[in-house]
Amino acid sequence: MDRRHFLARTAAAAVGFAGPFAGVACAGENGGARPVRGYGPLRAVPDLRDGKVRLHLPDGFRYRSFNAVGDTFSDGSPVPGRHDGMAAFPGPRDTAYLVRNHEVNGPVGAFGDKDRAYDRMAGGGTATLQVTRHGEVLSSRPSLTGTMMNCSGGPMPWNAWVTCEETVNGPDVGDDFSGGDNSKLTRKHGYIFEVPLRGAATARPIRSAGRFAHESAAFDPKSGALYLTEDCFGFPSGLYRYLPPESPLKAGRLLDGGRLQMLAVRGSPRADLSAGQRARTAYETRWVDIDDPDPRFTGKPSNEEAVQAVGRQGRAKGAAIFSRLEGAIHHQGTVYFVSTQGGATAPGDKPPSGFGKGRGQVWAYETWSGRLKLAYESPRSSVLDLPDNVTASPRGTLVLCEDGDGANYLRGLTRHGEIFDFCRLAAIEGDPGAEFAGSTFGPGGHTLYVNVQSKAGTSFAIWGPWQRGAF
Repeated sequence: MDRRHFLARTAAAAVGFAGPFAGVACAGENGGARPVRGYGPLRAVPDLRDGKVRLHLPDGFRYRSFNAVGDTFSDGSPVPGRHDGMAAFPGPRDTAYLVRNHEVNGPVGAFGDKDRAYDRMAGGGTATLQVTRHGEVLSSRPSLTGTMMNCSGGPMPWNAWVTCEETVNGPDVGDDFSGGDNSKLTRKHGYIFEVPLRGAATARPIRSAGRFAHESAAFDPKSGALYLTEDCFGFPSGLYRYLPPESPLKAGRLLDGGRLQMLAVRGSPRADLSAGQRARTAYETRWVDIDDPDPRFTGKPSNEEAVQAVGRQGRAKGAAIFSRLEGAIHHQGTVYFVSTQGGATAPGDKPPSGFGKGRGQVWAYETWSGRLKLAYESPRSSVLDLPDNVTASPRGTLVLCEDGDGANYLRGLTRHGEIFDFCRLAAIEGDPGAEFAGSTFGPGGHTLYVNVQSKAGTSFAIWGPWQRGAF
């Protein structure tokens, strides 16, 4: 019996599911996608910044790129590369404040004011910008520096951004897969940090939320729990939740000293959810405690050993196995999160490298009932190819940023399981690995802000006739 049929027949796990995506069949069930009601064909559209074509969009949509690599912040310091996760907050007079990650790896030196950096040798962090609805930058500044591999994160309702380090690099760990010299680092990495909307971040890690390859953070205001995804490229990943010692809504910030847990399927210890799933199957879940969320390493373990130290504790207690959990968003009592390489390999598709051989899954976890459901599974790469960051539109449609092997798209996934193409990234000469990241709707839903991570990374503002389609 293969893994997906075993899980589907686990009586204790199969339950009903309410809310959005409740009746959605996986696209992979019959090998095709459902009919879609998107925004129409995509066409080349020039960038209002300089007239170059960087995006393909439906008729009526326009965009402007801004704050690219090599530009300067308001203080004159250079903008770093590898733009990644991002969130938008309301600003005065129809403007938006954007807090944006920079996923820079290696001991390359901190950008901005090194005296305020968490680790003077680490080149990642966040930037905070005030922009108009049409992508005109009014102000910009470094807001957290000296962190590393800041991949994604999540917006908090007390006007803060939680940024996640997707690494466990540090002077106590062997060199990472890219060959970075960890002995040059001055601090341990692999944590989450809070970045307030105004003022500089304290650069204090929330150590009780774990030291692992953090990806995204999604806050549930009703329970006060912070849901965390893990992107462990060559190994199993897990879904976590951090329970702070005091409600962040009451404290006005995220406090250290709480409890870290990992998701498990009731009645199926170490359930492998990374493989292809049957449609409309949901699971009852439970949470297992992580006894040592910030382990002290003896000797100097390899990076591969260190990155699994927290997840192995959860799996020893029965935690579920996913493939590369990346983007996550909380929307109306449900946390939607993406398994980038989850699912079955379609005939004719080349399996991706790393752990997981599918082209992507979207999962939905009801925070109030504890039920988990597969909302969507890619049938093949031409429909959805390695989804990464995710956000929700004002009407509840998900925006999926692709990190695929060919042309990369922004795809829409409606509450009825319809998937459609909204935006295609134009080819960037000499940079075939360019990808979308950090999609977020600005105040009122007028503008979709999104990043492109590439050698010449930049941010975009996109606007147009949203009322014509599902966003």
